[in-house]
Amino acid sequence: MSGVVVACPCGEVYELKPEYAGRLLECPVCGRHLRAAGARGPVRPATPDLDPAFDRDLFLLRERVLTIRSKYEVWGEDGTPILYVERPTFPVRTLFAYVLAVLAASFVFGQTALRGPGLGPLFDLLGYLLAGATFLVVATSARPRRHVTVYRDESRREVLLRVLQDQRVAVLVRTYTVLTGSGTAVARLSKHYIHNVFRKRWYVEAPGGRRVAMAIEDSVVLSLLRRLLGPLFGVLRTNFLLVDMGGLADGTVLGEFNRKFTLLDRYVLDLKADAERRLDRRVALALGIMLDTGEGR
Repeated sequence: MSGVVVACPCGEVYELKPEYAGRLLECPVCGRHLRAAGARGPVRPATPDLDPAFDRDLFLLRERVLTIRSKYEVWGEDGTPILYVERPTFPVRTLFAYVLAVLAASFVFGQTALRGPGLGPLFDLLGYLLAGATFLVVATSARPRRHVTVYRDESRREVLLRVLQDQRVAVLVRTYTVLTGSGTAVARLSKHYIHNVFRKRWYVEAPGGRRVAMAIEDSVVLSLLRRLLGPLFGVLRTNFLLVDMGGLADGTVLGEFNRKFTLLDRYVLDLKADAERRLDRRVALALGIMLDTGEGR
């Protein structure tokens, strides 16, 4: 890819001519000052035991459209493809789960109607409630779990990371386990549905269960407006702050996950604020993927 790619934390991504390399620019959307890639500066040494694809502070995610599976291309700051991500949707198996749920709910409602004819509207209401509960339980239990796989490239020959959906049925909390390609657990991600009412948030836990980071909607006011007005054609697109929760740096912003204002789903995961690398880049990327596909954005 020719030219220079500049990503702003507000979500905008610019593709510039090579002559802009190293220059200080201003984002026309938010007014932030950005340094285009190519400027000379201190070279940060590579992180030991970390795959070069993850050894960076900025990831550009682009979701492909018109595909059955959820598919993402992950690019580096210079516009080079570095990873390929898939999450299956299982449309046939999901349809079968809903058909099975309808049959089960119809059977339950039929049994209540046969056992309580003429018992009044309260018994009829009980039949509807039981049928509805049966539909929800069967539909969610029969649907397959949707795991995320991060590959080296589109050939899908080498798996670098997996994000496993832990439960088929989740009432208040849904969790995902992040594994390396060899199967070693590096983190657990948890989504708390009760927080979605006011301000969405996800927690990152170390393998031992200690919370180390949190992704939270960027603004209380904007989150409430999103609940009332929806995304408003992308004007109120949902962005997240990544916040440290581990020890002395508790509450420090480690990065941002922002959606670019475009018809296509494009995201910027910016971790430049985390100069000390407190948040594992593999876990951060897994979290970014789930902030999109796990929220159904």
